[in-house]
Amino acid sequence: MSKQTNLITTAVFPVAGLGTRFLPATKAQPKEMLPVVDKPLIQYAVEEAYAAGIRHMVFVTGRNKRAIEDHFDTAYELEAELAASGKHELMQLIHSIKPFDMDCSYVRQSRSLGLGHAVLCAEQLVGHAPFAVLLADDLMVNHSSEPNSLGITAQMVQLFKEIQSSLLAVQEVPLDRVSSYGIVASHAAKDRLRSIDSIVEKPNPAQTPSTLAVAGRYILTPAIFAHLRAQSAGANGEIQLTDAIAKLIKAEPVYAYEYIGKRYDCGSKEGFLEATVELALQHPEVGHSFRQFLQQLQY
Repeated sequence: MSKQTNLITTAVFPVAGLGTRFLPATKAQPKEMLPVVDKPLIQYAVEEAYAAGIRHMVFVTGRNKRAIEDHFDTAYELEAELAASGKHELMQLIHSIKPFDMDCSYVRQSRSLGLGHAVLCAEQLVGHAPFAVLLADDLMVNHSSEPNSLGITAQMVQLFKEIQSSLLAVQEVPLDRVSSYGIVASHAAKDRLRSIDSIVEKPNPAQTPSTLAVAGRYILTPAIFAHLRAQSAGANGEIQLTDAIAKLIKAEPVYAYEYIGKRYDCGSKEGFLEATVELALQHPEVGHSFRQFLQQLQY
């Protein structure tokens, strides 16, 4: 592969899933619009991408996902009401959802054919350039108090400038959980960076190559699209992104990055509640009083 010289300017957000694990809450609203404290999951992911210097956000949507598009659109009636009421701080908050220099594009995934198919749906909007993929179900934050600490996507974008190769965020998981993830076999490259030798989707714990699991952040070169187009259905009858990455590894280097930060699996009720509690405790408006409330609870 010729060295990529492009910066990461586009992020893809696959948001077409049905969110069945959160029924009945997701019967009439996208799971990505479920709020953690006072922001929907998708906004956390978009803010993370924006903080990494990405300005083009591509949403791969499905039916009943209109609320996501509305969230990042202008709400004229709401803004008029806030302006008339003199609620300038709330007006600034509304404007911050979609900064003036951020562009949003939307494409439909007409059939539920998996994550790989969702990424492929974005090909025409991404173009022939490297891009990021963020799964909103994985709320990922860097709680470091260091003044120059970076979000997970920003860490990966910075690293991509150096290695110019596809990059997957990874973390160690318990052995009994490997069947829920894409798992990589790898060897150390430097610091937190590992060179991937192979990758497998949802392996049996008895046959897993490691316990190093792919988290919900990727930076991919455009070469992935050719492999996705040729990819047949894999696990669960879906076109798996993991299978296409396995083929990409044979053609060009792909790396795993043990990111600095914490991942909340907000695709599960437990992870969603953990994120809600921990982020509420850090919230400047409600953190102190919420901590006092928790301390008073009787078990």
